Amino acid sequence: MATVELLTTELVVPAEETPAGAVWLSNLDLAARRGYTPTVYFYRTNDRPEFFEADAVRDSLARALVAFYPLAGRLGLDGAGRVQIDCTGEGAVFVTARSDYALDDLLNEFVPCDEMRRLLVPATPAPNPPCPLLFAQVTYLRCGGVVLGLALHHSVVDARSAAHFVETWASISRGGGAGDDAPLPPCFDHRLLSARPGPARAVLYDHPEYKPEPAVPAVHAVAAGSAYASAIITLTKAQVTALKSRCAGASTFRAVVALVWQCACRARSLPPDADTRLYSMIDMRARLAPPLPPGYFGNAVIRTSVLATVGEVVANPVGYAARRALAATSQGDDYARSLVDYLEGVDAMNLPRSGISRAHLRAISWMGMSLHDSDFGWGAPVFMGPALMYYSGFVYVMQAPGKDGAVALALSLEPESMPEFRKVFAEELARLAM
Repeated sequence: MATVELLTTELVVPAEETPAGAVWLSNLDLAARRGYTPTVYFYRTNDRPEFFEADAVRDSLARALVAFYPLAGRLGLDGAGRVQIDCTGEGAVFVTARSDYALDDLLNEFVPCDEMRRLLVPATPAPNPPCPLLFAQVTYLRCGGVVLGLALHHSVVDARSAAHFVETWASISRGGGAGDDAPLPPCFDHRLLSARPGPARAVLYDHPEYKPEPAVPAVHAVAAGSAYASAIITLTKAQVTALKSRCAGASTFRAVVALVWQCACRARSLPPDADTRLYSMIDMRARLAPPLPPGYFGNAVIRTSVLATVGEVVANPVGYAARRALAATSQGDDYARSLVDYLEGVDAMNLPRSGISRAHLRAISWMGMSLHDSDFGWGAPVFMGPALMYYSGFVYVMQAPGKDGAVALALSLEPESMPEFRKVFAEELARLAM
């Protein structure tokens, strides 16, 4: 594997004076995984001398931090010990580096893993107060290409908010700021997701996703941090279309996840009577009543899940799993408000953070994260994805770069299950063409 040499590390502060004080964090922020989410964006050189020039990237970051000033602050605690954002203006960590990788070699070798995260994303401290909230690294490749590696604190942003920030930063870098290219202003009023007042508080659902997982037979168990194998797999537009035709009415995300769930159950050789749970993360911004502002900046996703037996998932056509996936992704305002109220009554900052049983799957949609909008003025990225997976049983569904209608999967499974998964998944994709 190639190496990366660090060149500079500095703090980038907002280009203008920004508000001080604190940003209150909602129960959904506190319940998010306490840690940094590392992502990577790969860019092919356009052979212009100013391509990702460090001063230009740093300057546009400083200007982006004016609107997104909480990201220049630090994670803090209020007087009661509740986590909040302290808007100190101390700055985001900005790193430059160079590597002897060529972009095409990196694209061929890249899978989300600890080593790639270490090479391409800045090292981060323990994710506890008073830690920085944003780390960015520009790595210059020997071919002239660039990797932008980011680590944002998950207590502050979910995937949509992270994309909102990157898209604004990119817009500023390419000279946007007026008309259709004007960045969407962020909204930091997290009290829009406050629990209801005591008498109106109502927990109407069970919310097992926020509780310790029930004991399972040892043969099915996997702990957080266990070794995993990861892969990037692409489905063509034709394959996605054929798959959706077998999953009547299903979205692309649900249809693709249904097939992954089915193939993962087969690859893991699980007994037919074993329970398998499909976990998902649902963006509730537009589902609340009233909806959150379009620029809501924070965590507005909730964990949901649906349970089936392995036999039900494997023996039925893929449309069955898609219908079960729909049941895990159709919640509305009453469910979200019930969850926020539930979290008010527990220690939301110390919820169970373990991995999941090897019978289960956690699926996350990044379909709404536009690659085109991550153009800093030198072209859209040729790849964007997670830099690592947290444990086995994770799948991200994303747009495939440069391939209209195609879908890319970033997947992690137990090392012993991945070869069989690749085999059965390829077989199922081949059947779609019949």
